[in-house]
Amino acid sequence: MRIAYFTHSLASCWNHGNAHFLRGVLRDLMARGHAVTAYEPENAWSLANLLRDHGEAGLDAYRAAYPELASTRYADVDAVVERAADSDLVLVHEWNEPALVAALGVARRRGARYTLLFHDTHHRAVSAPEEMGRFDLSGYDGVLAFGETLAAVYRATGWGRRVFVWHESADTRLFRPPAREGARAGLIWIGNWGDDERSAELETYLFRPAAQVGLPLDIYGVRYPAAALATLERYGARYHGWAPNAVAPGLFARRLATVHVPRRFYVERLPGIPTIRVFEALACGIPLVCAPWDDAEGLFRPGLDYLVARTGAEMESHLRALRSDHGHRQALATAGLATIRARHTCAHRAEELLSIAASLRAPATLEATA
Repeated sequence: MRIAYFTHSLASCWNHGNAHFLRGVLRDLMARGHAVTAYEPENAWSLANLLRDHGEAGLDAYRAAYPELASTRYADVDAVVERAADSDLVLVHEWNEPALVAALGVARRRGARYTLLFHDTHHRAVSAPEEMGRFDLSGYDGVLAFGETLAAVYRATGWGRRVFVWHESADTRLFRPPAREGARAGLIWIGNWGDDERSAELETYLFRPAAQVGLPLDIYGVRYPAAALATLERYGARYHGWAPNAVAPGLFARRLATVHVPRRFYVERLPGIPTIRVFEALACGIPLVCAPWDDAEGLFRPGLDYLVARTGAEMESHLRALRSDHGHRQALATAGLATIRARHTCAHRAEELLSIAASLRAPATLEATA
């Protein structure tokens, strides 16, 4: 099958979590013998920020981890839409420009024979519906939503059976336990500060408990304003800035545990959707403790695959137990890893995508079914 994916960026994961999942899925599809092409716009903001901060060296880890991947950059929308016309399956991520999204839909309605899917991996459908309203999806065969609560938003607007839940997952070719276990110490948190939508939660469930328990805390991520950096300094956390996602397994391998603090929209408006870091951390065999989060879809086994802290005090209790009990840490790591390997690898998601595409075998034009 000839598959085209339109992404914001394949090369850069600077504040661009979709790149993590996309790399793993595309690599798995290629390993299955499919012809895969990734398209990304010239001057993508994620790549521009990465190059500004780190230069070409910022791409070294990605290139080393994914030598088989590359992307085609484009400036002209009409030209790239025409170039993708011979594809069998086209996926369009929601961080693309409305003009591209619309142009692919127009081509589909006019006779392009590919199956066209819109891929939504963000909370904008509920946090910024006016932005999502700029997308013309009338020419699309279906929507891929990265959680059931997001899929329900699309169903409510008329997509019905043409919206599919397609969760993120871990690329287990890269995210795996270390080949040889070494010394571990302290906590690690990999995440971006963002727009203050979880600053209070981070203080309650990460910074303060780590300081109270006396566990050194290392922080990696971007978009930390001066006030956030001051908070980290106050709690004694060490801030390292951006780290390429491809080096995260090595970072996890040196720490006792990590913590999941979901963004507020995924607690209040889109429950049941974890960050991709949950999949990746468990795949690396590192014990995980979560701030309050409702695993509404039963993706994991709370209490077995990871611990849940309902209060800051409970987080402190969990961290103390993990610090002192090797057996406890090992049991959590083993259980979480088993769940990832059984249900949540990029190989699983590639198979799901192919099944979805098969169920939507498109007629010559969408208008033929109207």
